[in-house]
Amino acid sequence: MEIVYSEEALKDLKSFDKQLQKYFISHLEKLAEMPPRRHLRRGLPMYVETVTRQARFVYKEEGSALHVIRCFATHKEYERWYGLFR
Repeated sequence: MEIVYSEEALKDLKSFDKQLQKYFISHLEKLAEMPPRRHLRRGLPMYVETVTRQARFVYKEEGSALHVIRCFATHKEYERWYGLFR
């Protein structure tokens, strides 16, 4: 599968330190080979994947591509973003 990053996801990744960037990139490459699926709640058409204990990213699958929507370094950032859909 091809990995496509949104502008927000690229900004998020660039703001992380190099080690966290490596974790995200390696996790995305592994996900592209065999994607597990954990839907976001509330019927949102996106999936969430945990990278480290707190870091995670949100993506959606379209055809043969994974579209990375946002990347979060902390659970607090993720919860704040997720709260916008209430």
